[in-house]
Amino acid sequence: MGDSYKGRVSGDKGGSRWRLPGWRLGLWCVLWSLLVALGLALGLWQWERADDKRDYLARLDAAPTLEAPMEAPPGGTRLTLRGEYLADETLFLDNRTLDGQLGVAALTPLRTEDGRLWLVQRGFMATGPIRETPEVETPEGPVTLRGRWQAAGDYAPLYGPNREGQRVQRIELSAWDMPAGFAHDGWMHLESGPGVLKPWWQPSVMPPSRHVGYAVQWWGLALAALVIMILGGRRLVRDRRSDTRHAARTAGPKPTDSKTAE
Repeated sequence: MGDSYKGRVSGDKGGSRWRLPGWRLGLWCVLWSLLVALGLALGLWQWERADDKRDYLARLDAAPTLEAPMEAPPGGTRLTLRGEYLADETLFLDNRTLDGQLGVAALTPLRTEDGRLWLVQRGFMATGPIRETPEVETPEGPVTLRGRWQAAGDYAPLYGPNREGQRVQRIELSAWDMPAGFAHDGWMHLESGPGVLKPWWQPSVMPPSRHVGYAVQWWGLALAALVIMILGGRRLVRDRRSDTRHAARTAGPKPTDSKTAE
């Protein structure tokens, strides 16, 4: 009977030696695996954004120079427009900042010599927190303008009306009541010519190198999470083995009744 009990204890001890610490190890591995996967995914996303940004900047460098094209120009095209401003149709893009100043960007339609309408983003005007309608001087008569073309893209959700008085929250051609409509779906960022204000728009705010840096940071965090998961998991296994051996030593065989043994 004693030998049988010892055998059971010995068998349990040997079987427990390789027993994993159950749900604690599983939960540990699942949580840290999710962090590793998240870091890898975010790093890959930033790497892809860096590639997209490099492609975009390359397209800008290779963009053509056109004068009032009949077909929609590609984004980044260097445009030359000749015509007259429609000063009464000026609206202001709200909540712009430049050099720590709060202001607006002036948006004025231009009617070219062939009668078509183009929207011109003329630049930044500092207004401060005042909500009165801004005033901007607009040249009269024929003008020659040069700038970069930006095609209209997808819009983020906007809660509330886009236009309030002469201010708009984002550039949408539908904010202007123009029966003939604009020549193309987009606008020109004015760089030189009469009526130009302080330039604030940039074709690319964040350089590709910064996206690469973010990708490396995320991958570094993923690697750190993987190391922590492995080291912590090994610690859990060692603790469980130690607890199992200690329990087996302290249990021991029960004392045998001498009378029963006789």
